[in-house]
Amino acid sequence: MDVKMEPSWKEALKHEFTKPYFLEIVTFLKTEKLAGKTIYPPGPLIFNAFNQTPFDKTRVVILGQDPYHNPGQAHGLSFSVPNGIKPPPSLVNMYKEIQKDIGVAMPAAYGNLTKWAEQGVLLLNAILTVRANEPASHSKIGWMNFTDAVIQKISDEKTGVVFLLWGKFAQEKQSLIDETKHHVLKAAHPSPFSADKGFFGCNHFSKTNEYLVEQGYPPIDWKLLTP
Repeated sequence: MDVKMEPSWKEALKHEFTKPYFLEIVTFLKTEKLAGKTIYPPGPLIFNAFNQTPFDKTRVVILGQDPYHNPGQAHGLSFSVPNGIKPPPSLVNMYKEIQKDIGVAMPAAYGNLTKWAEQGVLLLNAILTVRANEPASHSKIGWMNFTDAVIQKISDEKTGVVFLLWGKFAQEKQSLIDETKHHVLKAAHPSPFSADKGFFGCNHFSKTNEYLVEQGYPPIDWKLLTP
């Protein structure tokens, strides 16, 4: 089938698109649409993380769970929201940690992380779609087979990637990562329910850059400026 995706990812994942589970995802989403269900993010943005961060440019992975389920929020990048949408609570806490960790002031009303994605930060949700106003509603349709394959492909074919695994859900993916080749940083989830249990003070943003520089890669510029 013709999946619209950035060429280096399309090549890396080409065997996944013909597997039965992936065809079942496509059928499920078409059935949802025919039934009048609203699905986030919009179709052209389902693979936005891959289109913004090519496989050969991926240096950091920030793993989220599933897309935001309220109108206008999801645009295919984990933790990110489009221009004009107020940063949700987890992203606000990420901003607080960045400010404390590296001393960079973050914008209170701007939550579009595309600038990170363009520098090689793959903002990957484990589940790539959600039904409007129903969190985790697409968690069992097969997406995790696909995104597990993504993580495995990065682990197998690249070296020196930093994986940021926040919270129990993300940390369950650690077994897919070859830690002799890559660097895994773990902390509590930045959600208001858990950020004070180990996310605040994790210093993952400075640690990521230290590791990248050690590998000979340029650091990530975490600063975001409101356009």
